[in-house]
Amino acid sequence: MRFLLSTIGSRGEAQPVTALAVRLKELGNEVEVVAPPDFEGLVTGNGLVFTPVGPNLRDAKAVKPTPDELRKLAEESVREQFRVVTKAAEQADVLVAGGALQHATRSVAESIGAHYVYASFCANTLPSPHHAPPAMLGSVPMNGTPEENLAQWERQRHYFTSSRDALNAERAKLGLAPIDDVRDHIFGDAPWLAADPVLGSWPGPGDLVQTGAWLLDDQRPLGPELEAFLDDGEPPVYVGLGSMRGVANTAADVIGAARELGKRVVLQRGWAGLELADDGGDCIAVGEVNQQALFRRTAAIVHHGGAGTTTTAAAAARPQVVLPHMYDQYYWGSQVERLNIGRSATTATADVLAEALGLTEQAAEVATQVRTDGALVAAERLMAL
Repeated sequence: MRFLLSTIGSRGEAQPVTALAVRLKELGNEVEVVAPPDFEGLVTGNGLVFTPVGPNLRDAKAVKPTPDELRKLAEESVREQFRVVTKAAEQADVLVAGGALQHATRSVAESIGAHYVYASFCANTLPSPHHAPPAMLGSVPMNGTPEENLAQWERQRHYFTSSRDALNAERAKLGLAPIDDVRDHIFGDAPWLAADPVLGSWPGPGDLVQTGAWLLDDQRPLGPELEAFLDDGEPPVYVGLGSMRGVANTAADVIGAARELGKRVVLQRGWAGLELADDGGDCIAVGEVNQQALFRRTAAIVHHGGAGTTTTAAAAARPQVVLPHMYDQYYWGSQVERLNIGRSATTATADVLAEALGLTEQAAEVATQVRTDGALVAAERLMAL
């Protein structure tokens, strides 16, 4: 079978899509991944065919767009997605849209008679009366009654409808009828949830396919300098914000809190460009790293609350401190709190970090329940379509 997997998101979406692609290829299928140019190395490094879509996300300016700018960006994204996905999807049997704002994938699948699956990596990015929608453009919805939650979901529809005219113009080029509800069109009739059922189960209504998180099996070595640092003392505190821009004082705050508790620090620079406050021997800065291997050798993990990092930290049996910035990260912070495997906060103070460090036993217990076969489960289900 031939599969096309598409995403326009950050590493939190590109990495699970790549994990699924790896499993599909291992099962003997032809697989191509469409993702932003930032992730070419991630995809091709796993032996997969890669096609870029859109601009480099890392180069994007961290400036809140005006409504008119947002509309224009959405229209440009729709046109670019249709151009790339239409060409890449020739003779594909199944098209999978991984993550938010996948405007072209379902239409292209419809135009070539292929199966279509939309996959979310977090329950609260799919509408439900049992949770508020994700944070968008600085607005952080709060959980309320079922009626209040649904009202919040309705207020977020405009994030999708702004691109409706551009979407329908591209559908017309493919000989397809216009659609009215962009959000429901993208999600499809039966969306999948690629999240761990212990960390983030679907609350309903109705059933959907929950495969478990799509995790890459990372075999990269940690490197001699990091290995030497880890061997030279007690397990350190890890801090990293992934592809988030971050807050200026994050590194200094976490290092200060860790030092108050007598803990060393591994700082991942990430897209925020986090830097060490000084050249003290109790801290080390690293670039891209095998988190699966590193997290198992830490005392606690301070991070932004992305789905993949939260799951990897939980599977490593280490307590977490989530510092949410946007989108689904507030949800993952609340789930960490609910399971009592860490804390969610605006700043990692010494008190917050100490509370998290006291939850090591709970984190170890939950780790035994975290599934690591989600990508394989999804691959086998896709092949059965």
